[in-house]
Amino acid sequence: MGESFRFEVPAALAGERVDRIIATAVERSRRAVEAMVAGGDVTVDGVEVTNRSMRLPEAAVVEVQLPDELDETGIEPDHRIELTVVHEDDSVLVVDKPAGLVVHPGAGVRSATLVHGLVARYPDLVGVGESSRPGIVHRLDRGTSGLLVIARTVEALEALGVALRRREIDRRYVCMVWGHPRRRKGIIDAPIGRSRSDRTRMAVVSDGRPSRTRYEVVSQFTEPAATAQLDCALETGRTHQIRVHLSSIGHPVVGDARYGGDRPAIVLGRPFLHAARLAFRHPVGGEQMSFESPLPADLEAVVEGLR
Repeated sequence: MGESFRFEVPAALAGERVDRIIATAVERSRRAVEAMVAGGDVTVDGVEVTNRSMRLPEAAVVEVQLPDELDETGIEPDHRIELTVVHEDDSVLVVDKPAGLVVHPGAGVRSATLVHGLVARYPDLVGVGESSRPGIVHRLDRGTSGLLVIARTVEALEALGVALRRREIDRRYVCMVWGHPRRRKGIIDAPIGRSRSDRTRMAVVSDGRPSRTRYEVVSQFTEPAATAQLDCALETGRTHQIRVHLSSIGHPVVGDARYGGDRPAIVLGRPFLHAARLAFRHPVGGEQMSFESPLPADLEAVVEGLR
């Protein structure tokens, strides 16, 4: 995400809808603001906004997390992007993203992203949320592989956005970390924000956004170095959350050069982090849906080497 923008509602806009107020204050389209609200990027007086039509009083404090380099021009379809779609219906898609593929345009990346491939295959995504990230409910880092749910309608985007903020979407990750955690199970509850020393990195900071990660040790290894395979579950969805949290307790993710996990004992080239399980209620029908993705070959090779 980009920088946050904080302001008080002026008298001239008192009583107006939150999406109109934000669109005026940050000079973005209503569609872009709609996507920010759906993504949990807007708070009023410290509380996340879930309804873009709520009306605000004068002097209410609004904070908006602005996406990197918002693109209001739309996405050019790219048929070269290969997609692994594990589920599709009229309202949602579930995609298994490979490592190395960026989810949507942002700072330094303007083309060849997942959404460029999505709009090529599913033109109906255009207009669903913000034009630079149509249909995106949640994201995975470039180096992270695994499952993502994509909304095909505005209604599905809003419903899944609410479910995400209510922690009703179950996202489970498999990762390998350096060292052996003292506890077999644990919860890391520590706020995450921009690092004060390097604005391109995230860190545990006192004034960050509330963040919770649950983990469980699945296996431990001693050769060629002490490592542990964990199952992790997100209760919140901050940028680089699992990587930052595990690094903060002294167990960085294997292969994660940004947060201290790139070491010569295991050469991987990307973080050992895979979104292996995803479960949610269908935003229209309400039925429970669950999906699993096996470890990709590069991560499976690491596990086999440790065994």
